[in-house]
Amino acid sequence: MQTWRRPFSSDSGDSVDVVVPPLAESISDGTLAKFLKRPGDRVNIDEPIAQIETDKVTIDVSSPESGVILKLLVNEGDTVEPGNKIAIISRSADATTHVAPSETTPEKAAPQPTQKISEEKKASKAETSPVTEKPKAPPAPQSSHSEPQLPPKERERRVPMTRLRKRVATRLKDSQNTFALLTTFNEVDMTNLMKLRADYKDAFVEKHGVKLGLMSGFIKAAVNALQYQPIVNAVIDGDDIIYRDYIDISVAVGTSKGLVVPVIRNADTMNFAEIEKQINTYAKKATNGTLSIDEMAGGTLTISNGGVYGSLLSTPIINPPQSAILGMHSIVSRPMVVGGNVVPRPMMYVALTYDHRIIDGREAVFFLRRIKDVVEDPRRLLLDI
Repeated sequence: MQTWRRPFSSDSGDSVDVVVPPLAESISDGTLAKFLKRPGDRVNIDEPIAQIETDKVTIDVSSPESGVILKLLVNEGDTVEPGNKIAIISRSADATTHVAPSETTPEKAAPQPTQKISEEKKASKAETSPVTEKPKAPPAPQSSHSEPQLPPKERERRVPMTRLRKRVATRLKDSQNTFALLTTFNEVDMTNLMKLRADYKDAFVEKHGVKLGLMSGFIKAAVNALQYQPIVNAVIDGDDIIYRDYIDISVAVGTSKGLVVPVIRNADTMNFAEIEKQINTYAKKATNGTLSIDEMAGGTLTISNGGVYGSLLSTPIINPPQSAILGMHSIVSRPMVVGGNVVPRPMMYVALTYDHRIIDGREAVFFLRRIKDVVEDPRRLLLDI
């Protein structure tokens, strides 16, 4: 969520108009999700009075002046654009308040003087008219036991989709309609990476001030695999292929409002500590809803960790305009043959969904195999082998 300080406003004497500030370069409108203040409430300068939900972020609209909310000019759920007036603030403390258009209640209509007379006439006509017995309606046919019994409508709730959810739905469906999606799988023995983490976690925290997780190991492995298979880092643009000589790793994060994908810029130049710090920062911002649009733009490869929710196996969907997405899953102890003996090992299934228009199966398998080799033996990163 972003907070816009001192939004645009128009001053007309005692009253100040609160208007929608510029949202972002690529966003033309938003939905007024909620008013944080109501008519009659006193507000201070820069105090949030409303929230505008866009396709990617939620923005707080702050009060340009101290005063009293005089009137709300739009309703919650309305679509607003930059420059639209949403409220009026009065600098006077004794301002008369007005509610939003949807909150006005119509006055009760005065009783008509002829209403009682017409009711008496109807009653007298009913007394004089002869009583005729209506024919009984035929009994309704009983429904067959084979017909499904649908739940009553009153047990259903219809809730409008948020703009973020609609945007995610549109992009994922566009991905399915545009890309030639294909998924390849492999399994990774997590023994050595987990041992590395256990051996150095205390020293890592003491020196860098952040915990050593598994995601940084997979990001370093993905960077190394992209350097071995640069076609996975490329993308189709019309009739051309764009090879990107930089590596920006997107990390999918699930929030209560929907999926957000912040981007770790130039991941190929970062060490384990720098990656962990960036992940930690993005995780806090995603939870608080304070990720900016710039922090979620771009990316050359996405990593999605469904294992944190207990997913054993999945086929992730590509995040446009990328050409591949790596899916991590839960770690499960399984019997494996090591040196001719059956021993328990912490295993993880990994999946790579790729655009088969640009990436052949050979490159996709080699890419996933490289990630497996590096994660199973992190010393490869030091020796570059």
